[in-house]
Amino acid sequence: MVNVGFIGIGNMGMAIIKGIKNSEISDNVKLLATDTDVEKMESVKQLGVTTCANAKELVKSCKYVILAVKPQVFDIVLEDISDEINENTVLVSIAAGITGEYIKLKTKPDVRVVLVMPNTPLLLGEGATALAEIEPTTKEEFEFVCSIFKACGKIAILPEDKMKEVIAINGSSPAFIYLFAKGFIEYAEEAGISEESAKALFTQSLIGSARMIMESGDEIDELIRKVSSPGGTTLAGLDRLYEGKLVDTVKNACKSCTKRAYELSK
Repeated sequence: MVNVGFIGIGNMGMAIIKGIKNSEISDNVKLLATDTDVEKMESVKQLGVTTCANAKELVKSCKYVILAVKPQVFDIVLEDISDEINENTVLVSIAAGITGEYIKLKTKPDVRVVLVMPNTPLLLGEGATALAEIEPTTKEEFEFVCSIFKACGKIAILPEDKMKEVIAINGSSPAFIYLFAKGFIEYAEEAGISEESAKALFTQSLIGSARMIMESGDEIDELIRKVSSPGGTTLAGLDRLYEGKLVDTVKNACKSCTKRAYELSK
């Protein structure tokens, strides 16, 4: 049995906990958690998670410590737990913009670190998680952390210097997609189509389109072409999206996301 602890039980921390609880690795993992919010502590108890009075107590009890707190309070948390970290502790950071170097600077220079950028669909076992291994973390330790997130969806292993850039791709992109979906659903309601029908049709279109991207073997431009008959309805809509420079807008959103990650890392 491996002890995995969570410092912070916000939306992402809870998503990871529920993802683990619903996965095949749950039988081999003991989950512990702590948070300053009493209500969150009570909620996590209902899931069978052992609660700790504070972060120091949790670090003493766990080999793997998932830092699920906001970047703005990272300094306080790292300074608080620094003395409790030993040669076996593995710190797993899910905070946007925080580097391995920064964590070592605030704790111990030889601490083992894994950087993780997950997303909230972990809650449904459909997460998309990027991970980076930081020395001196061992291969076995890194593989264990990967197994946690692999059990809750799909993973990609990246070099540390791309962990800020990837935030827009998987960490923030669900929010961008939800906003995109909102436009379709609001249009449907304005056109007299029920929200229920619009959600069913559009979400299945998202799922099917994602599978086409992954499984069809076609490039994105070819997939667009196959939906677009000359002089047809799709091209009429695409023309407006091109006029609005949708691709450039998406890229700018990603760049703003990355810029903020670099600001948080300072």
